[in-house]
Amino acid sequence: MAKLERCLVGGTFDRFHQGHKSLLESALEYAELVEVWITSDEMCATKSPVIESFEDRREAILQWADERTTTHLLEDNYGPAPHRKDCDSIICTPETLGNCQAINEKRIASGLLPLEIIEVDHVIDETGGIISSSRIRAGIIDTDGKSWLNSEQKKCTYHFHKGLDEELKTPSGTLYAGPEDMPEVAMSSAMEDLAPGSIIAVGDVSVETLLNMEIIPDIGIIDGMTKREELSSKVDTSAFDALISANNPAGQITPSLINSIEAALHNDSTTCIEVDGEEDLAPLIIHLLAPIGTNVIYGQPNQGVVLATTTLKLKRRCRNLLSLFEVSN
Repeated sequence: MAKLERCLVGGTFDRFHQGHKSLLESALEYAELVEVWITSDEMCATKSPVIESFEDRREAILQWADERTTTHLLEDNYGPAPHRKDCDSIICTPETLGNCQAINEKRIASGLLPLEIIEVDHVIDETGGIISSSRIRAGIIDTDGKSWLNSEQKKCTYHFHKGLDEELKTPSGTLYAGPEDMPEVAMSSAMEDLAPGSIIAVGDVSVETLLNMEIIPDIGIIDGMTKREELSSKVDTSAFDALISANNPAGQITPSLINSIEAALHNDSTTCIEVDGEEDLAPLIIHLLAPIGTNVIYGQPNQGVVLATTTLKLKRRCRNLLSLFEVSN
């Protein structure tokens, strides 16, 4: 069968993933040339506050594509498809088929030939769901459709060892300096730079400081300790809607802690996780399970507080760090 001449494809193309690649590969199989029309930042603003910028989304496609593929700015729902005379096809996935049919109705009404519609199935991830930008933004899968922490990994206990000291000493976010006896100074600075997502505070001092500032974090994780010493007074957790208990000995990440973090992330109410043991390693699991744009705050002894926003890059770093732990079932 002779190849089509020019195929149009439109979409957001956020966090360029395996599903996007499959769609464009199919377009290149059918047509000599492929035009990728990428939704503008203005259009994306109503969809999600954490969608990548147009330039970042375009750059990801260009790094993957060859000379047969060009990228363009899409500023409305239809783009040039209803009136272009030099295109003969358009490609879509099942949920955008209706839009392609509407485009052909407009073309016929204008006296143009309808475009050949190429419908491509979704790519399925390892959990049986669809590989989509929304599932990636939700923190469920990576861009290859793999879980950040699968069901078997959630059943394991991870043991810290001294070889990880240097890796874990390096803050994964931005350090906000402030006097140790006035933690609200550093915390106030961090609050000015929050990403659009939820707030998760790790550590008794961080949680208490936010509560004293009349900010209730979406999730607070406490263990009754600071600098490995028991606090003389406990954090008042009455402001939280729900309390969850977790057992997590020092130097470990247990299934109990993993399950409690996962439960809190799926809870629409503010939640405090009270850890019997130690919560220092909790940020590793939080970033692996949390949506893109989540704000994770924890104290840096004698320096201030660290604010780390969950990103794909940080998720990959946490996955790599966890792979270096000793594991037991």
